[in-house]
Order: sequence, then structure tokens, then C-alpha cells
Amino acid sequence: MDRDELAAWLRLTLTEGVGNGAARRLLARFGMPQTIFLQGEHALQECVTPLQARALRAQPAAWETLVDTTWQWLEGAEPSGPARAVVTLGDTRYPQPLLDTEDPPLLMYVMGPARLVAQAPFSGQRCLAVVGSRNPTAQGAENARLFARSLRSAGLTIVSGLALGVDAAAHEGALEGGADVSSQDSPATIAVVGTGLDRVYPRKNLDLAHRIASHGLLVSEYPLGTPPLAANFPKRNRIISGLSQGTLVVEAALASGSLITARMAAEQGRDVFAIPGSIHAPQSRGCHALIRQGAKLVESAQDVLEELRLPPAPAPLAPSPADGAQPHHSSSSAAQHPPETPLLQALGFDPMGVDALVARTGIDAASLQVELLELELAGHVARLPGGLYQRLGRA
Repeated sequence: MDRDELAAWLRLTLTEGVGNGAARRLLARFGMPQTIFLQGEHALQECVTPLQARALRAQPAAWETLVDTTWQWLEGAEPSGPARAVVTLGDTRYPQPLLDTEDPPLLMYVMGPARLVAQAPFSGQRCLAVVGSRNPTAQGAENARLFARSLRSAGLTIVSGLALGVDAAAHEGALEGGADVSSQDSPATIAVVGTGLDRVYPRKNLDLAHRIASHGLLVSEYPLGTPPLAANFPKRNRIISGLSQGTLVVEAALASGSLITARMAAEQGRDVFAIPGSIHAPQSRGCHALIRQGAKLVESAQDVLEELRLPPAPAPLAPSPADGAQPHHSSSSAAQHPPETPLLQALGFDPMGVDALVARTGIDAASLQVELLELELAGHVARLPGGLYQRLGRA
């Protein structure tokens, strides 16, 4: 689009009191945004309230600055770096799955490889959202990574929100699984963020965001410069679920943003999947609640693929250094079946403290600590906060 068209779209999104619903009515009545701003108040009131009509006739205070900033951002992309685009409701590249939802964003800022951004970056992609706790158990984070890796290897694009915990693990797994996909015409993963694309939140995921921009897509509906406002993150969840054929919840407490995403997915007519967990783990209660409400219980990536009627994933390969994925030394070890020692049998798969293990096994605390350390180094056991230990299983 040219600068004038961009300016009109940005003005529409910035006009105070005019939300997505009112904007879509205006677009349906008058066509492109430039035409909307040529109308008098009387014509505008056919679609919106008198107050909204008056707001549309006035220029938003920050509009011209945002136009300059956004145009410079678009024009300033490095030839060797990620491409940048603004995809609007009037753009043929706008994802059809989002158009079919109740509240599609008016426009989306997109960053990723030029080969993806230049074509329709979302068109025809098979996407699955993977979401969950920001503070997962060690097993939950590993499940998210391994599920995402297998599902990406089967050709699915993994969609998540770039948050700490399950989101980050899912993106990491998708980047690893991208090495197993023969065609790289689809993004390995899509990160839908709650800030402007000129910011990364949380900062801990800065390197991950850069790798996603090289092998997937970063997407936001929020203008450049938007800080990490709490209200923006639940709102962006409708895009995560709306882009996807289904949503997989790995771990979630009962009061969790992941349950918001699952609810939105159900309202959008998408499949909802949940991984069950320990009855003693708070992070599992949200998944159990979803299963009681009709979510599909899954124990492997193959369960998801069968429900979506997709072919099985190929056998996983070790991630190539060329794909930029970070190695996970514990995963290869955890994939090997450990000997079923008395300690592992006593530990089970629930988090447990040393005192409880001493009582169960009769092993003295000092010897127990040595054996737990050996199992931890081998990738069979994870140390949790509060002096707890948890056995790691295969996803």
C-alpha cells in the first residue's frame, strides 16, 4: 500500500471511541478508509453514533507521528533481515480463518522472512495453537517443546504468544521441528504478541523473537511503540486461536489466560485439546476442567494429528545447528527409557519432596540426594522450586 492508504488505515484504528465493530460497518458501507474520511457527519451517522461521527471528522492527536514512524519502519527493513508489512482487512494476504471470526483485527503488523511476507503469509497454512502456564512444571515445558516439535514435523505451523513458560517452549520446539520439514514455504511458528513489533516482551525472549523472525512470523495488531499493557494480552488471544485449526493447552491453572484462549477457540468453532496431569499439580487443574467441559484429552502428538485427520509426524531428528534452535541436552537423555529403579518407582510422576521419598524408600537422605542428582544429570528427574523433584516422561 502507499503512504496515503496506510495513513487512512492508521487514522481509523486511532479514532477514539471507534472500535473494530464500528470500523467494519464503516468499511462495509463506504469501502476503503480514505472514503470514510471524506464523508460528512450525517452520512457517517448511518453507521455509527453522533459522537463517533464527530470523532471521525477530527484528526487523532498521535496520528501523523504514528504514520511517520510506521512508514519509516516499513521502509527501513534491512535487505538481509526480516521483511516487514502491514496487512489490512482489505489486503488479499489477510488470513481467511481470522475473517471468519467475530472480531478480526482491522490490521496486523507482520515481520518475518521475505519469502513468507511477500506472498500470502497465512494463506492455506495449517496452524495449531499451543498455550499454557507461564510457570510450568519441568514436565509441562518439555511436553510443550516435544509436542510442538512433532506437530511441526508433520507440517503444522505452531502459533503461540511469546510468553515465558509453555509459549516459549512451544516456539522452541517448532523451530527444532522446522528442520524436519521438507518444504519451508510455511512459517515454522507464529508469535502473536501484545506489544508493538518494535518491542519484545518479555526481554528474556529477545533471542527467541529474533529466531522466530528468521524462520516464522511475528504478528501484532498493536501500533508501533505500544508497551506491554496488561489488557492487551488477553485480547490478542483471539488472534492466536483464530489463526489456528485447534488449540492445545499443555498446562494451565484454573485462573489462567490459557483458558481464555481455549474458550475463544471453542466459540470460534475450533478444536480444543488438553494434556492431563497430576491431580496434585495446580498447573493441571485448568486442563482437567477443560476436559470435563468437552476438550479432547491427548497423550501424544499423534492424538492431535488423528483428530485433525492429518498424516503422522515423521520420526524426530536432532535439530540442525543451521536452523538456529537451541540444543536441549536433557531431551535426548529423557527420550531414553531409564532403568526402573526403586527410587523412580517411588517417585512416580507427581512432584515430591526428599522427606516423603525417604519415608517411601527407606533410603537415607544423603544417599537419596546423590541418586537424585545422578538422575537429574541424566535428564530423568527435574528439580522444582520448594525442594521438590519430578520424574520426566516422554511426550
